[in-house]
Amino acid sequence: MGGSRLIDRVRGSQGGRPAARGGAGAPRTGTSTAEFERIKADLHNELLESLDFEQVGNTPREELQQRLRVTLTERVEARNLPLNRLERERLVEEILDNILGLGPLEPLLRDPEISDIMINGPFTVFVERKGKLVKTNVTFNDNDHLMQIIDRIVSAVGRRVDETNPMVDARMRDGSRFNAIIPPLALDGATASIRRFGTVPITAEDLVAFGSCPRPILEVLRGAVRSKLNTVISGGTGSGKTTLLNVLSSFIPEGERIITIEDSAELQLQQTHVVRLETRPPNIEGKGEVTQRDLVKNCLRMRPDRIILGEIRGGEAIDMLQAMNTGHDGSLATVHANSARDALARFETMVGIGMPNMADKAIRETIARALDVIVQQARLPDGSRRIISVTEVTGMEGSIITTQDIFVFEQTGVDSNGRVKGRFRATGVRPKFTDRLASNGIRLSHELFRFQQEV
Repeated sequence: MGGSRLIDRVRGSQGGRPAARGGAGAPRTGTSTAEFERIKADLHNELLESLDFEQVGNTPREELQQRLRVTLTERVEARNLPLNRLERERLVEEILDNILGLGPLEPLLRDPEISDIMINGPFTVFVERKGKLVKTNVTFNDNDHLMQIIDRIVSAVGRRVDETNPMVDARMRDGSRFNAIIPPLALDGATASIRRFGTVPITAEDLVAFGSCPRPILEVLRGAVRSKLNTVISGGTGSGKTTLLNVLSSFIPEGERIITIEDSAELQLQQTHVVRLETRPPNIEGKGEVTQRDLVKNCLRMRPDRIILGEIRGGEAIDMLQAMNTGHDGSLATVHANSARDALARFETMVGIGMPNMADKAIRETIARALDVIVQQARLPDGSRRIISVTEVTGMEGSIITTQDIFVFEQTGVDSNGRVKGRFRATGVRPKFTDRLASNGIRLSHELFRFQQEV
C-alpha cells in the first residue's frame, strides 16, 4: 500500500467512535459493551494523536501494524483497565482493524467458513456460512462510518463511489468480489456485498466428497474436457458455477495455452501457461471501458488453445460461439439459466442482441454446431450445491436444437435436519460424443451410463 494512501487510511479512522462488533470477536465477561467501547475509543484517539504521519507514510504496512500492536499492548497494560486477558487482546486487535483494516468487517473476512458478506445498511450485516444465510451482530456506527469503509475498499483499486457514481464493482486484495450501491439509489443507507473465494481451490475430489458430483459424472466430464468438447456450465446466482468451472479447467492438459476472460478475476488455474484477462469499467468521464466482447475478439489473435469465459451475458456470446466453430474447440464458459433448455434460449437471445439481423434458424444452427455439453448446476434449499443434469447438444431437427440428458439428479425429499435427499442417476443414454472421446484414447465404461447413487 502506498505511503499517502496509508496515511489517508490512518487519518480517516478518526471519523467517529470505533464501531461495536457485537458477536464478531471473543466473548467479553467482565465489562459492559458500552464501557468496552468507551475504552476503545479513548485509546484509539490517544494513539492517533501520538502518531507521526510522515513516519507512517514511510513505513511498510506490515511493520507499521507490528509497531502499533506493540505500542497499543504497552498502553493497555500500563492502564489499570477492568478487562480480562481476552478482552485486552480483542481491544488491541479491534483498534488495529479500525486504523489499518476494514473495521468491523475484519473478523468476518478472517473467518474461512464465510463465503458471502451482505451489508444492508450500517446496522444489518448478514453472512453465508455453509450455504445458510445468518444475521450477525456486527454493526457500523452510522452510514458515514460504512461509507468510510466502502471508500477504503474501492480507493485501494483506483475506483470511486459518490452521488454521481453511486454503484461500483471492485476486486479486493484477497481476490474477493466487492459490490456497493449507495444513496440516493439505496434508500436505507449504503449497501454492499462481498463474494469471497477460498485461498485453496476446491478440487475434483472435494466435489465428490461433498456429494456435489459423483465420480462417474466427474469421469465423463473429465473426458469431455480433455477431448476438447465445448462445455457450458449453467446455473443461478450462487449455485457454484465458477467453482465447477475451476474444477473442469483443471482437467485441461499441461502444454496448452489457456486464456481466461472475466469481469472480476476469480479462476484459480493450476496450469503454467495461463493468460488472465479482465474487463475494465468506464472511468468517471464514461470513457476507457473494455468489455468482454472486446477481450474475446482480442484473445483470438493471441493463439489460444483454450478460451475460458467467466460468464457469458451479452454480445460476446456470438464471438465465443464463432470461435468454437472456427477451430477453438475445448472452450469453457458459464451462463445464468435455470435449465439446459433455458441456457440455449439465453444464448439465442444474446446472439440476437449481438447480431440483430441474423435469422433465428441461423442463430440456432450456430449454437447447435458450437456447443457440445451443458452442465446444469443448482443451489438446493439446504444450501448445498450439486450438478443436477449433464446434457448433450446433439444437433438440429428442423428449426429446433435437439438435446439429450445423460445424467440427472432427482430430489426425493428432505430429512429431519433439513438436508435434501435424492439420487443421481444415468438416463441410460450413451452420448454421441463417446466416439470422439474414444478417438482421443479415452474409453468410457458402459457401467458409467447405468449408475445410480443415493445422497
